[in-house]
Amino acid sequence: MDKSKNKWPAWIRDDKSVVSCAEKIKVMKENFDELKQLSQDAIEDGLLMEVSEKQMKEALHQMVDDLINPYLKNK
Repeated sequence: MDKSKNKWPAWIRDDKSVVSCAEKIKVMKENFDELKQLSQDAIEDGLLMEVSEKQMKEALHQMVDDLINPYLKNK
């Protein structure tokens, strides 16, 4: 996979301020690089098993939509 395509966004907080800590940015980049590679591997495996590409992408989108925030503050 071409790593040069892994340009992630500037990370922002809920108050719209930018996360500027180099270590936090490094961890986010590593996490997202890893997620992208795992997702790519899952797509390729599914395609080799003749699963619909459209269905695979829909399942990945649904998985993201189903993620929960365990730190959600009660307001």
